[in-house]
Amino acid sequence: MKISNRVLSNSNGTHRKDPAQQDELVALDEPGERDERANRNKSVYREEPLKQVYLSPPHMSGREQEYVQDAFDSNWIAPIGPHIDRFEEEFCATVGARHALAVSSGTAALHLALQLAGVGQDDEVFVSTLTFVGSVNPVIYLGARPVFVDSERRSWNMDPDILAEALKRRANIGRLPKAVVLVHLYGQSANIDPILEVCNRYDVALIEDAAEALGTTYKQGSPGTYGLAGIYSFNGNKIITTSGGGMLVSEDEDFIRRARKYATQARDQAAHYQHSEIGYNYRMSNVLAGIGRAQLQVLEDRVNARRRIFEMYRRALCGVPGIEFMPEASWGRHNRWLTTLTIDPNGFGANREDVRVTLAARNIEARPVWKPMHLQPVFLGCERWGGNVAAHLFQRGLCLPSGSSMQDSEVTAVIETIHDLHDRRA
Repeated sequence: MKISNRVLSNSNGTHRKDPAQQDELVALDEPGERDERANRNKSVYREEPLKQVYLSPPHMSGREQEYVQDAFDSNWIAPIGPHIDRFEEEFCATVGARHALAVSSGTAALHLALQLAGVGQDDEVFVSTLTFVGSVNPVIYLGARPVFVDSERRSWNMDPDILAEALKRRANIGRLPKAVVLVHLYGQSANIDPILEVCNRYDVALIEDAAEALGTTYKQGSPGTYGLAGIYSFNGNKIITTSGGGMLVSEDEDFIRRARKYATQARDQAAHYQHSEIGYNYRMSNVLAGIGRAQLQVLEDRVNARRRIFEMYRRALCGVPGIEFMPEASWGRHNRWLTTLTIDPNGFGANREDVRVTLAARNIEARPVWKPMHLQPVFLGCERWGGNVAAHLFQRGLCLPSGSSMQDSEVTAVIETIHDLHDRRA
């Protein structure tokens, strides 16, 4: 297509089309190009809906059944066994942690981490506001109060400057939080160094929620291994899965030893069942640990597959007005667990919800970005520091299907549906 040079500038420096330019552009189409575009629109909207395309389904490697069968053959059908021991060891080797505890969920891991960090009744915990509710619920379990911290735009994660100012002011009035829960969102590491530095300055425990960031890097390390403790999730939609499960890691051997006790109903060392503390039933099954071992072997393949899917989306959609992808921060590798983007309705011609509904009509699952915790009904009234960046990302943010088993034809269907909606609305 030959493009006209007639472009007007808005007061904000962005560009808009001359109202008369629409006709001019049509007139400049190369022969047959309009027909080709019309046929593409027709093919997307007149064919039958696709077989369901899920946001992030499990992706088995093929070795899982071998490990599960071994658990059955050896009769280790319990929350103890050799696969658990090996899974913890292999996980430590993968992320560079010294000690690990396999548990029933990422939320369970975070609950244990906060309890062992000393969080209790009426304490406060600073938490990233742009996150899943599982990052906050354990704070409530312990009788503490969450305080929400806004995101920065370059990583969508907790803003180190806002956190530093908040901790400075709290120190001045003698009301420092017991801990900070730093979330690594959608597979992107937060900027850990300045956050760790300010936490150390005020002697506040840093707990990393890396539930979505396995396979991600921060400089030369792995998110989740910098603070007092880190947690990971193996939920069915994560980059690797055990169907349900989580991992707690720490450099502190005694920390993990105590966590292991609490996760096993806090049973004392005795021949009989004796309990001096309240504990939880949080251990992972040996069967599920076997699944995790097989999944861990293909982690790098899964990261590469999701990054490849992101690149397909980026190349096809980066030039569409109003679309901006979640950036990859300079300090590490984004695992692209989910491809996330924002949609400016003024540029694109439709809002985020229009796009989501249009995709859903073709059996393509897409979801809004996490609704910030400070906007959740259950947390209304909780203190927050900032919140406008997170609210903006939620208002315009959308997560596209990103499963590592996606076929190119499915990615193409997502891309074409978005293009065609823009073509009809622009």
